[in-house]
Amino acid sequence: QVQLVESGGGLVQAGGSLRLSCAASERTNNISAMGWFRQPTGKEREFVAGMWRNGAFTSYADSVKGRFTISRDNGKNTVYLQMNSLKPEDTAVYYCAASNRPDSRLRNVDYWGQGTQVTVSS
Repeated sequence: QVQLVESGGGLVQAGGSLRLSCAASERTNNISAMGWFRQPTGKEREFVAGMWRNGAFTSYADSVKGRFTISRDNGKNTVYLQMNSLKPEDTAVYYCAASNRPDSRLRNVDYWGQGTQVTVSS
């Protein structure tokens, strides 16, 4: 069973930056894509960014394009989300996700992390 552990959330002022990390357990041979979703309070979970494990394809939600960057370190089984120019509307619980399918939008998630809170103050 794959386990995903997020870190790096916190409180930041608008315009600031944060970097989220997601470390996957050693049993990751079947994972083909990893990425990030977020869920603002009272709203549905939404896709943020994703990439193939080999880095061949990346996808972003329109709301974060140009501000967020997803990257990976396969040697560490870790995926990152660099978030710049943060806005109050980026406030949400951010979840790491992994899929056994090579889909950079992770339309079928097989594993979820526990989530990390990101709060952007105005």
